[in-house]
Amino acid sequence: MDACVDTAPYGDETAWSFAPDSGEVVDGWLRGRGAADSKHAAATFCGIAADLHGRADALHGGLAVLLDVDEHTGGFGGARAYLADPAAARPAGVMIGYPGLDEVVVGGRGLWRATIAVHAASGHSGSRRSAPGAISRAAHLVRLLEEAELPGADGEFPLPPKLTVTSCHGGQGFSVVPGLCELGVDIRITPAFDARAAEELVREAVAELDAKVPAPRPTTITPLASWPPYRLGSGRQPAAALLDAAAGEGVVVRPKTAGPSNIGNLLAGEGIPATGGFGVRYVGLHGVDERACLADLPAVHAVYRRAVLALLGPS
Repeated sequence: MDACVDTAPYGDETAWSFAPDSGEVVDGWLRGRGAADSKHAAATFCGIAADLHGRADALHGGLAVLLDVDEHTGGFGGARAYLADPAAARPAGVMIGYPGLDEVVVGGRGLWRATIAVHAASGHSGSRRSAPGAISRAAHLVRLLEEAELPGADGEFPLPPKLTVTSCHGGQGFSVVPGLCELGVDIRITPAFDARAAEELVREAVAELDAKVPAPRPTTITPLASWPPYRLGSGRQPAAALLDAAAGEGVVVRPKTAGPSNIGNLLAGEGIPATGGFGVRYVGLHGVDERACLADLPAVHAVYRRAVLALLGPS
């Protein structure tokens, strides 16, 4: 059972109607950054572990609770450290306590990320030379990337791939034509459009840029990260236990494949099946006025406890 205890940044604190670190409970809602993502899950999982510890002799297998850090940076350092620890038992399955009462996340798109260095001849902005600078060439590349054709969703995986240019850095002052502009590219991948296809798309766009708008140095691509997409099939644990437990507690949920990546993608790369979310209702996740509905905690606790007992009890 995994729950992150680091949080997203506060953002514009003046936009909040209460302090981001409030911790107050108002009308049954816990207020503050991290209330939903995911301090509620950390408390729930610790409570379940403490409850079951006293009856461990009657159970089979093992239960570990990871209070994860370095999650919101995307580095997933806490999960990586656990998996790299030779003394830690390798999990047969993981339940991640992201919020959301009506869905059990059983999969997610993967990702391929890279930085692209676009070069040009630098010079004075007032000179008679008309060669495009690095920012102009980068803008041309952005158009090529965003106009690239991506496949749609297929029958086995319900979401299509998605390409986003997420950053652009270059230039200094007004009188200098920049010689370097760096782009960040995030491509959400699927089984039908994998990391190799994502990289090939970017390389084709770069080759077209360098052919149509030449520069003294070729454009370079530096891949940064690649995580596989994943989706647990019908009956696959631990999703089946969590869905069955919800039904047994009278909580109506549906399986969902998520668009954003999460620790489940990291675990999928390690061959470890994972659910990526079931928890309390929430508002303002990663935004302003984040809060979590504490009235949902008894039901959420009961579902997870029931699922764990099903997995650790007699076959």
